[in-house]
Amino acid sequence: MFDCRDPETSEPGIEEAVRAIARGELVVLPTDTVYGVGSDAFDAAAVARLLAAKGRGRQMPPPVLMGDVRTLDGLATDVPEAVRVLVEEFWPGGLTVICRAQPSLAWDLGETRGTVALRIPDSPCALALLRRTGPLAVTSANLTGQPAARTATEAAAQLGPAVSVYLDGGPAPGGTASTIVDATGDVLRVVRDGAIPLADLRRLVPEMLDVRGEAPA
Repeated sequence: MFDCRDPETSEPGIEEAVRAIARGELVVLPTDTVYGVGSDAFDAAAVARLLAAKGRGRQMPPPVLMGDVRTLDGLATDVPEAVRVLVEEFWPGGLTVICRAQPSLAWDLGETRGTVALRIPDSPCALALLRRTGPLAVTSANLTGQPAARTATEAAAQLGPAVSVYLDGGPAPGGTASTIVDATGDVLRVVRDGAIPLADLRRLVPEMLDVRGEAPA
């Protein structure tokens, strides 16, 4: 475990995490919402290892975290203009968008049905890692059905030796998972309430549907 709040241990920790990702291993990292556990998004065996560590099947593929908004068009296709408006406002931050995945990508995140969930976290430690590794498949650092980890210690208590490197950024400031917006239909729809309130989303995209599929009154 490496303390990313201390400059003397942060850089060695990130370097060790980069090496672990390159070996196909798992890394726990802080984000602005809750702690995440990640692997190389383009390493199918590593993604399978990630799902197994969490106790999750292929029917629940992990989101992909990025370090730069310019990566959006490399991973997604047919990105609606409304999504570009939202990410300009809320990235880095607690917004995940589900888009159509680029069909040429050689990855296997599970049963995605041709989609990918994307986010840029607002965490210096996470961004430093992502800018060195490229996109990571990342899901909350807890066993399925258990509370999301808000500290690296809580993550370690649940995931233990299944993870090679733990990056400790202190308590997660948000404590609430990201809001997920599905942008694959004709109208954007919130599919999970979270860190970004619906009212804030509708300020920019007034026609946004809520989790029940209902339009604004």
